[in-house]
Amino acid sequence: MTGAAPVVTAPAGPTPTALAGSRPAGDVLADLGSGAGGLDEAEVARRREQVGPNAVRTHRVSALGVLGRQLRSALLALLLIAAAVSFFVGERTDAIVIGAILAVSVILGFANEYRAERAGAALHDRIRHDVVVVRGGRQRSVDVVDLVPGDVVQVALGMVVPADLRLLEVQRLECDESVLTGESVSVAKQVDPVTPDAPLGDLASCALMGTIVRAGSGTGVVVATGAATTFGRIALGLSERHPETEFQAGLRHFSMLLARVAAALTVFIFVINLVLHRPILDAVLFSLAIAVGITPQLLPAIVTTSLAAGSRRLAAAKVLVKRLVCVEDLGNVEVLFTDKTGTLTDGRISYQRSHPVAGQADPLLLGLLANEASVQDGTPVGGNPLDRALWEAPAATTRPVATYRRVALLPFDHERRRTSVLVDGPDGRMLVAKGAPEELLARCVEVPGDARAGLDTELAGGARVIAVASRPVPGQIALTPDDERDLTLAGILVFRDAPKPDARPALEQLARLGVTVKVITGDHPAVAVRVCEELGLPVTGVRTGADVAALDDRALREALAGTTVFARVGPDDKARIVRAQRVAGADVAFLGDGVNDAVALHAADVGISVDSATDVAKDAADVLLLEKDLGVLAGGVTEGRRIFANTIKYVLMGTSSNFGNMFSAAGASAFLPFLPMLPSQILLNNLIYDLSQVAIPADRVDPEQLARPAHWDLREIRRFMLTFGPVSSLFDFLTFAILLSVLHAGPVEFRSGWFVESLATQTLVVFVIRTHRTPPWRSRPSRALAGAVVAAVAAAALLPYTPLAGPLGFTALPPVFQLVLAGLVAAYLALVEGVKRMLLTSQDLLRSPAPRTDRAGRRLHRRAARFTSQQRTAVTAAGSASPPRRRTGRSTGQRRR
Repeated sequence: MTGAAPVVTAPAGPTPTALAGSRPAGDVLADLGSGAGGLDEAEVARRREQVGPNAVRTHRVSALGVLGRQLRSALLALLLIAAAVSFFVGERTDAIVIGAILAVSVILGFANEYRAERAGAALHDRIRHDVVVVRGGRQRSVDVVDLVPGDVVQVALGMVVPADLRLLEVQRLECDESVLTGESVSVAKQVDPVTPDAPLGDLASCALMGTIVRAGSGTGVVVATGAATTFGRIALGLSERHPETEFQAGLRHFSMLLARVAAALTVFIFVINLVLHRPILDAVLFSLAIAVGITPQLLPAIVTTSLAAGSRRLAAAKVLVKRLVCVEDLGNVEVLFTDKTGTLTDGRISYQRSHPVAGQADPLLLGLLANEASVQDGTPVGGNPLDRALWEAPAATTRPVATYRRVALLPFDHERRRTSVLVDGPDGRMLVAKGAPEELLARCVEVPGDARAGLDTELAGGARVIAVASRPVPGQIALTPDDERDLTLAGILVFRDAPKPDARPALEQLARLGVTVKVITGDHPAVAVRVCEELGLPVTGVRTGADVAALDDRALREALAGTTVFARVGPDDKARIVRAQRVAGADVAFLGDGVNDAVALHAADVGISVDSATDVAKDAADVLLLEKDLGVLAGGVTEGRRIFANTIKYVLMGTSSNFGNMFSAAGASAFLPFLPMLPSQILLNNLIYDLSQVAIPADRVDPEQLARPAHWDLREIRRFMLTFGPVSSLFDFLTFAILLSVLHAGPVEFRSGWFVESLATQTLVVFVIRTHRTPPWRSRPSRALAGAVVAAVAAAALLPYTPLAGPLGFTALPPVFQLVLAGLVAAYLALVEGVKRMLLTSQDLLRSPAPRTDRAGRRLHRRAARFTSQQRTAVTAAGSASPPRRRTGRSTGQRRR
């Protein structure tokens, strides 16, 4: 149908949704120019042009915003002010040099961060949510961003409501509206209008964007999209800031550590220079340059470059991360709970055969009747995979389904684990139920022995099985769970989902990475065990949902080590198992794609789902797999560990050499009659050093560093700094003594010599620190890193011989200077290698699991971050709807070292 498209706004007073909920459904359809058959495509295009996409915000990357963050540094601002003052008092060369160096630093940081932000936006653009919509009288699946007011939309169990809907039909529909109201109890929905002033929690005639379908199904007409929805109005008012992850917290704590050291050195140097009666402007510039030199300015750029590069590699391997920091989280995984279907098996469920009970109705016919999928243009739409598999069976076309008319539907839910319908047929009205065998057989009057034997045989062979049963219900017009009783078993339906050929090598790869894999499934335990046996996954124990329910939390934690398969478990059981594993002392990932997986996805340290998952599972996940493949996931774990290892390399570089050199400069200024290095030289040293470190994200990582996860440990980093910093300073002071006492260098020669030595030691030490192997040449760095470091050292050595030497305050060094400096650098690297061996012998900084902070709290903040991020910025508005995860975690004192 066509009609005038409404102008969707967010006016003061009652929202369009509240007004629609207070009026009869037919009137709302008429106002929107729509009907039961929806809109035609031409009208949809016209309305989309008028109201825009169904999105709260888009992932636009602002170049000005990124640049603004680069210019926000107080130190840079002070240096620019000091350089400007220097320019106007006659020190124009120094001022121009300082300004140029600062400009290059800002451009470098901007380029790296802008590229990383664009990588993150590109990932979000690849995440889709689809919805079934009726257009032109036909059902079709569309991206939720394409919805417009007047579209007729179908919602079902597990969906995130994609827009504000005025409900037209409901079948026991209940929605979880805690994302909007904070109330955890699901709200029952109805078609009848409510009062115009009904509060948000009582708007029963509408389904609101961002809420989750917890039971039943329904159909509604879109009355508001994007920012005009109730969800959108709230989301647009939220703060833009994301709470930080553990990874970000570690970076911040490290940066603050160096910032405190920089502040102390800056004050000390400034006071010393005043005591020595040096010009105030020189003292200010030198002090600020020292502060800039020790501050890890490039650390955010290095981290974002690493994460962006990692996310691009993962995206190419069909792994999408919702936030860049989730890449690093993957590397911490120690235990993986995974479902079975589509992960260990092909996920292509096909109907195989039936085992009918003699004298009863055809099981396949009853399975097609008690079915939530429908056939459109020969393709099954909606329902679960088993429903669709029945319609895809060649034998389905021979069953007289058309001779039956559905009267009522009781949709599938994970508590009952069955679907029931009332149908009118040739033999009158009857109730047909289809579901898990143990649930349905318990509601049958009797179960023939041959039927039970056939069921046991199929389960032992690893097949998926559902049972179907019926009973006559003449005159009954409604259907409730209490009616699912006194049934007559018609038979069982057998399905096949073969093990994946590539699952075995993926499991072996995860084992090599130190990741323990456990299966957690709603399927029968015999089926899960058979699949594990076929894939070579050792099964140390099996527990069912009933077993889990019988254990208290402590007993469950103790049982985890001896259990590989958890079968016939419900949503709450899955979440409880995941929480217990975290409390037992491991970083946990959960891989699932169903409605009943959402709670466990929230509970895990890393929630992983697939692009074809239900909306609620995709929104609960941190990571989406475009292919449900454990091999792809293993690659993600490896990539996360690679990123962490390369980030730590830069951190240790800054603590070992950069800190030492700046401390040396502070000490030298106290006893030398001249500045040991000019402010412009310190800034140039820092810039060349930073440029050499940009290649660290592309460096190779030794296999042994990828074999298990590593974590931030600020105490060990501080220990590393207090060990290697003095070693660096020791050689700096030795250099000072040789330059002054042996080579009799003047101020210009001294500055030139120390500039070359300090830059060489700062950059070359990466070849020692980047690997645990000794000697370090047993580990080959990437060509990019090797080239960048060699180029930096060459630039430092050649700079005193170039035309820039004069303006920068350098002079050409005699050959004997170069030889002495080369010897000092070689001795320094040898000493650092020796100290590294001692440190690795006493305690392996990078390989030992570090003490962790309050993971429950940090993960709660992370979930809230992802939730508010999706509320504010999701291109797909319905993809913004995951509620914050409620954690039950450990206290700080319970963390495992």
